[in-house]
Amino acid sequence: MVATPSEVMTVVAARMLQEGTVCFVGIGIPSKAANLARLTHAPNAVLIYESGTIGTRPTVLPLSIGDGELAVTADTVVSTSEIFSYWLQGGRVEVGFLGAAQVDRYANLNSTVIGNYQAPKVRLPGAGGAPEIAAQAKETLIIINHDRRKLVEKVDFITSAGYLDGGDSRERAGLKAGGPTAVITDLCVLRPESQTRELVVTQLHPGVTRERVAEATGWDVRFAKDLSQTQVPSDLELSTLRELERQTALAHSIDAEDKTHLNRIDSKTEVTRP
Repeated sequence: MVATPSEVMTVVAARMLQEGTVCFVGIGIPSKAANLARLTHAPNAVLIYESGTIGTRPTVLPLSIGDGELAVTADTVVSTSEIFSYWLQGGRVEVGFLGAAQVDRYANLNSTVIGNYQAPKVRLPGAGGAPEIAAQAKETLIIINHDRRKLVEKVDFITSAGYLDGGDSRERAGLKAGGPTAVITDLCVLRPESQTRELVVTQLHPGVTRERVAEATGWDVRFAKDLSQTQVPSDLELSTLRELERQTALAHSIDAEDKTHLNRIDSKTEVTRP
């Protein structure tokens, strides 16, 4: 089975989630990677979503944190305040899985605006719980497609803190917990250098060259001396991922058909006015 770049990215991210880990999951590719891990090598990973679901085991990927699939398949559902106060602020979340519109050389995330905040070119969905996750999870994994518009020298707006200006600036800002440990893209894996905290390429995906990564990165990216090669996704990883995507697409298409059918019924219903 031959994997696409997107599939490689998802599989590599999934591999980083260990068995039994308590993970605070973002919607989108982070959710896909976390659930792939749960369905393969980490069946006892505890997945937490912002809506208050704990230990959820969705059969299809959720469209949002409010998707009923998360609550129906969870071990328990608590209030959002408990998720953030008891679990996240209490130091009980080991890994935060996040995506973003932009990531910069110090792993700061932007999901707020593209351009000037007062007059943006694009206004994005916003932060949600990402700032708290990035600040207080013991470590953060970031998943993003690799191009110069996304991996930038400096984010247009810091929605979620990585290592701020590099060095010890995160600690000086009062963010004692964790920080990003890896940025997984469809080309490579970048990790923060121990002293400068600048992201450095440590792993190239199959068929990807240094030149291609450099061209797709918005700063003069450096490569680790012990640069490694990503292990090709196994047939089990790919078949599980594709079946999860197939089931998700099927479930959501059925939902769409049901809504369309109901809308047709509503449009044909005569309303009698007095």
